Amino acid sequence: MTAEAPSAPALAYGRLLPVSVHFDDLDALGMLHNARYPLLVERAWTELWHGHGVRFDGDWATAGDACNVVRELQIGYEAPVTRSGPYAVHLWLERLGTTGLTYGFRFCSPDGATTYARGTRVLVRLDPATLRPAPWSEGFRAVGRELLRPRG
Repeated sequence: MTAEAPSAPALAYGRLLPVSVHFDDLDALGMLHNARYPLLVERAWTELWHGHGVRFDGDWATAGDACNVVRELQIGYEAPVTRSGPYAVHLWLERLGTTGLTYGFRFCSPDGATTYARGTRVLVRLDPATLRPAPWSEGFRAVGRELLRPRG
């Protein structure tokens, strides 16, 4: 008899992606360093978008939707992470505009049941030649609409 891998929890919106906390991510007190949370969230978003063909390969002129910058980051810490190992990041979009978006995130236990931190981040898509806001592509917007958190 083979054991089945545990299935991902059913989410009402967004995606839950696994991340790993390593020993060197912990601070002198043995807790996940506050600066590591946004880094781990960024890695989860990068993995999600890579799965949809959005990536930066070193050339801004061909980066497409990967040519974007952070305008704002807000994060609140709810419970300490005190050991290395498997965790998850719950990702979703709060708002999808023409040239910008706001995404929400929770840094959580692998099953999504325990939240350690939560926040939002605002991104702006840029034109690589002018570095001015530029519209997201329709392909990007289609994936983004699937990640929108329902209002209500």
